[in-house]
Amino acid sequence: MKVSVLGAGGWGTTLAILLHNNGHNVTLWEYKRNYAKVLSKHRENKTYLPGVKIPKEIVITHSLEDACENQYMIVIAVPSQFIRSVLDKIKYIDYGDALFVSVSKGIENDTLLTVSQIIKDDLKDIDENKIGVLSGPSHAEEVVKKIPTAVVAASKNEETAKKIQIAFMTSYFRVYSSTDIIGVELGGALKNVIAIGAGIIDGAGFGDNTKAAIMTRGIAEISKMGISLGAKPETFAGLSGMGDLIVTCMSKHSRNRYVGEQIGKGKKLKDVLKSMEMVAEGVRTCKSVYELSTKYNIEAPIVEAVYNILYLEKDPFNITYDLMTREMKSEH
Repeated sequence: MKVSVLGAGGWGTTLAILLHNNGHNVTLWEYKRNYAKVLSKHRENKTYLPGVKIPKEIVITHSLEDACENQYMIVIAVPSQFIRSVLDKIKYIDYGDALFVSVSKGIENDTLLTVSQIIKDDLKDIDENKIGVLSGPSHAEEVVKKIPTAVVAASKNEETAKKIQIAFMTSYFRVYSSTDIIGVELGGALKNVIAIGAGIIDGAGFGDNTKAAIMTRGIAEISKMGISLGAKPETFAGLSGMGDLIVTCMSKHSRNRYVGEQIGKGKKLKDVLKSMEMVAEGVRTCKSVYELSTKYNIEAPIVEAVYNILYLEKDPFNITYDLMTREMKSEH
């Protein structure tokens, strides 16, 4: 199949290689013209995935027309806050009957839309049955080394979910299917906010007890918000919920946990972000999630705490005390 991956970051490059190894004809789109030339010449993504060779058969381009015309599947691996600007250009291209698959994990600021909702909102004529997502505990640094990984492909249309499943499934990359697209997306996006909180705990020097508490109560908040927005409860006990939360809160590869850790050590958010090459989706998503919880009157104290630390520069120790001394209540 002809498959394009839009976004040549670490995850986009990894998935392009995986899809190529799976026998597909792959095009990788890079939005910076000069970097696209560098990638094409050296066949290595030294900025985001150093030491990994990109097979010569993968076409690398800066042209969205070349990437989107006559494709079976278009995989969107662009950070969520930039997806609309890319889609604004795609809607003037004949993308035909292509399936659109989001592998980005975020919620757009202001509109409060998930990525599949952004695609439907921006590409007015697209059939929502042609939209899917791929999500789960899957760091690029491990997938590219063929370390066994399990994820979930979701779409409102079961056939579409299974087409995505077939396209990506390998002996080391196991893909399950789901029709709960909103649940899978919310699990992937919201866990990044909780992971920033887990990183703050690491940086501030709290212990394993504290981290276990924030992860467990974090998934409770994710579930509560997801169910309020129409997701299925069981989704959050699965790969895109608890699975992704565990890996993002615990892993050295997690950019969101890293941001939190640096803030827990006393650094300012703007300085942390300035020092990073890659995007930590949870920072911008935190603002959206906080606004969602306010809009729908959903109690989410950990989300609110992370928001207060990131955007109001509240002290992590004081915020932790406030969380711990909230009114007593039943666990469920």
